[in-house]
Amino acid sequence: MSQEPVLTHHRITVLLVDDQKMVGEAVRRMLTGEKDIDFHYCQDPTLAIRTANRISPTVILQDLVMPEIEGLRLVRYFRANPGTRDVPLIVLSSEEEPETKAEAFALGANDYLVKLPDRLELLARIRYHSRGYINLLERDEAYNALLESRKQLEIRNAFIKKTFGRYLSDDVVESILDSPEGTRLGGEKRRVTIMMTDLRGFTAISERLPAEHVVGIINIYLEIMTEIILKYQGTIDEFIGDAILVIFGAPVLREDDARRAAACAIEMQLAMETVNARNREAGYPDVAQGIGINTGDLVVGNIGSEKRSKYGVVGRNVNLTSRIESYTVGGQILISESTLAACGDALRIDDQFEVMPKGLKHPITIYELGGIGGSATLCLPEKHTAELKSLAVPLPVRFTVLEGKDGGGEIRRGRMQSLQTDMAEIHSEAEVPWMANIRVFLSDASDNPVTDDLYAKVTKIVSEAPFVFRVSFTSASPEAEAFLRSVLRAA
Repeated sequence: MSQEPVLTHHRITVLLVDDQKMVGEAVRRMLTGEKDIDFHYCQDPTLAIRTANRISPTVILQDLVMPEIEGLRLVRYFRANPGTRDVPLIVLSSEEEPETKAEAFALGANDYLVKLPDRLELLARIRYHSRGYINLLERDEAYNALLESRKQLEIRNAFIKKTFGRYLSDDVVESILDSPEGTRLGGEKRRVTIMMTDLRGFTAISERLPAEHVVGIINIYLEIMTEIILKYQGTIDEFIGDAILVIFGAPVLREDDARRAAACAIEMQLAMETVNARNREAGYPDVAQGIGINTGDLVVGNIGSEKRSKYGVVGRNVNLTSRIESYTVGGQILISESTLAACGDALRIDDQFEVMPKGLKHPITIYELGGIGGSATLCLPEKHTAELKSLAVPLPVRFTVLEGKDGGGEIRRGRMQSLQTDMAEIHSEAEVPWMANIRVFLSDASDNPVTDDLYAKVTKIVSEAPFVFRVSFTSASPEAEAFLRSVLRAA
């Protein structure tokens, strides 16, 4: 919070320039006892400018007739000197001379007195002129203090924007800057739309790449996605490795929050072509993104302590959004029923599923978003599932079901009966949950191990007796890709 500027306390300071000591003594006596007045006397007019610069007078009394220097010339010197240019100047003369007075005023004198003046008149004129000059000084000081305060505020605001602007939308930054409560801890319950994104299979990719390549991929992805999110006025709450948590509706609530989130998600998926083009230029592998969107009540605000806090969201709907995102495969956007309702009939829905997310008592329906109409008409390419090619000789595979980021448990066996570049159909004696993530260990037709670096998601249960399921590949090593291509060519 800015403080009021502390202004200098200025006392009335009188400088008398007169070559006659008796005049100096007479004026000194007139001012004796005036506690608010400091008196200085300069007998040598050649030292007048130097003395004035040293004591900073609030009024100057100057004789016009002195042997060392002509009085009107000294008036010119006082007005040419930056330190005395604006100081009130009262010229003293032994008699009323209209021409001399006129010339003195023309050169910059403020007043004219015949010496020796009456004490009361002299005090009145000293106080009058000094008060005006002190007011001028205080005004200038206040103005300069205001300029300095504004400069410091601009520096602070620039620092906040530079520090937080890369992560927060302009709305959050402006909220911090404009409101005294902008940085206070606390929150409020609000209905917002939450988006969670994730690079599918990126954990497996990161395990086989050098650390600098992993960071390079993430930076390319986050750079392009951040630009799109801020374009749609989303607030980036957090970067979590290769995942992004985004809020629509805080700190500024808008009627179209859910629709903007949907449009943003579609543009983000379309931009993955740009992401992967840059990845290929850098020698990195292609990546695919899954996006989950949910609308619900959350607590939003500044969370943390006085020493460290962040603008964020808290509530079970954050977890639900994460669960919805976990059902996605690369290139897919899944939204909750509440988001669908908030968007109205502007959305193109390509599919819907009933799922039972962990932590919920009842199943929910989630919807695959394919496009949005209205003011932001954006569409993902229509889904065209390529025909799976039946393999003349099924491939023996082993697989394990993954739990979160865990490497999996029991090794199960199966046979890959049909295949396409991005999916396969597997027959297995063991049942596998729909939407489960699995790690596949590939073997050739003679059951010789080829690679264990293939990851997939179960997207369809084809039959239960025998148990047949379809998977979409989420991550494949170059060895796995090359092997599967060779199998397809031979099919």
